[in-house]
Amino acid sequence: MELNDLKPSEGSKRPRRRVGRGIGSGLGKTAGRGHKGQKSRAGGFHKVGFEGGQMPLQRRLPKRGFVSLTASRNVEVRLSELDRLPVTEIDLLVLKQAGVVSADALSAKVIMSGKLSKKLVLNGVGATKGARAVIEALGGSVADIAPAK
Repeated sequence: MELNDLKPSEGSKRPRRRVGRGIGSGLGKTAGRGHKGQKSRAGGFHKVGFEGGQMPLQRRLPKRGFVSLTASRNVEVRLSELDRLPVTEIDLLVLKQAGVVSADALSAKVIMSGKLSKKLVLNGVGATKGARAVIEALGGSVADIAPAK
């Protein structure tokens, strides 16, 4: 077999439709566009969801719920990530400098995931009940913080 012998399998390619080429083609005169109306005309276009000037469905329906823009900037930190840090006093700035949380994080909360083997002092960083229990069991402390606004 040579490259010049390759061809698509039988029936996989069909000739393109030639519209507006006379009655014998089956798509003459109106060329499959029907009669009159915006869609029959050249340049007849409207944007997605357009309903001919009627108030579109997505604008008629009531808005529901709320999506917080700051939710993605409230970060969770594992105990195992804190265990790898070389410092014992931890706040948001330390976490940012160590690359544990992103630079645009507004707040952080320690969750009980992984092992912790050293005493830690958390300042301005929240902790779940389980994480707080683990930290305090090792002699560390968690300073309470106000929730991020």
